[in-house]
Amino acid sequence: MPDAVLGLETEDIKNHLGSILPGYRAAQLYTALYQQRVRAWEDVTTLTRQARAELAAAYVVGWPELQQRFESTDGTRRYLLRLIDGKTVEAVLMPEGARNTICVSTQVGCPVDCKFCLTALMGLERNLTAGEIVGQILYVLEDNQLTGGLQRINIVFMGMGEPLLNLPNVLKATRILTDVKGVGLSPRRITLSTSGIIPRISELGAAPVRPKLAISLNASSDVARRELMPITRKYSLSALLEACRAYPLRSWEKLTFEYVLLRDVNDTDADARRVVRLLANLNCIVNLIALNPGPGIPFGTPDPQRVDAFQRIVQKAMPCFVRKPRGRDVYAACGQLKRVSQAEIEQFPILVNA
Repeated sequence: MPDAVLGLETEDIKNHLGSILPGYRAAQLYTALYQQRVRAWEDVTTLTRQARAELAAAYVVGWPELQQRFESTDGTRRYLLRLIDGKTVEAVLMPEGARNTICVSTQVGCPVDCKFCLTALMGLERNLTAGEIVGQILYVLEDNQLTGGLQRINIVFMGMGEPLLNLPNVLKATRILTDVKGVGLSPRRITLSTSGIIPRISELGAAPVRPKLAISLNASSDVARRELMPITRKYSLSALLEACRAYPLRSWEKLTFEYVLLRDVNDTDADARRVVRLLANLNCIVNLIALNPGPGIPFGTPDPQRVDAFQRIVQKAMPCFVRKPRGRDVYAACGQLKRVSQAEIEQFPILVNA
């Protein structure tokens, strides 16, 4: 299987392709990959024919291929993308007015085993490379004729996988995405969501170019959180919150805490009050997510009135928002990414307003 060039930074191109390209050509190839979004070597017209032929003989550009696209009634698009080794991952486009949010995967599957998430049922197959992460974004941008410099584009590392368990590749992808000579997206519009891998939180904070940080909280006590998110048995809530207090926020930045509401499990008024106490004195916002259901998930979605009551309690102390579900009917919503086929959608239909 040939190596992919997508995911290389300029210095990588010089180091890896130096026998084919003179050093000054590295910047031209970098621009072609990420600004011009070339998919094939013949499209890199800034390079000589000989260089293109030599590259084609040894490397592929590395874009993913579309295996299937699913269209939601609310305009959301779920992409099942095939990588060059045949494995597949999912990305989601959520358009809303002038703003577009792209949710991308960082691993094939996920090792975290959150009990309310369909992706957890897959287990982990492997990490994605930086190029495979960037490739998802380029594919969705190109498929929807979106340009980073002219439109409000948000990137969220919230698809398949635990981003902090693939942090070097996530950070490399972030550098390419935010480089004005690369994809050219704003670092203020890129967010990473983690279950709370404490040692990697400090490593993320030390990175000079990094996404914003979102923490999946999902419970108001250690006992409840361990039941819902078994991987967090290594990391207590007090240790997690200490890491959050030590995290070096930029002047324009707040921490985000995400909380998936499960009916009659973690959605009581008492839970809401405990969340307020846990997050007191942190510069943060809270996003509430009513469970997006799916086959094999042993929890129910709370009634809207219960979600509203929880929000009212939390927002007395800090900004608190309810994340609107997007793409539920095609299994594109938060926690639903499991490569669900059209046949499975028809077998297990989910109402948009469920």
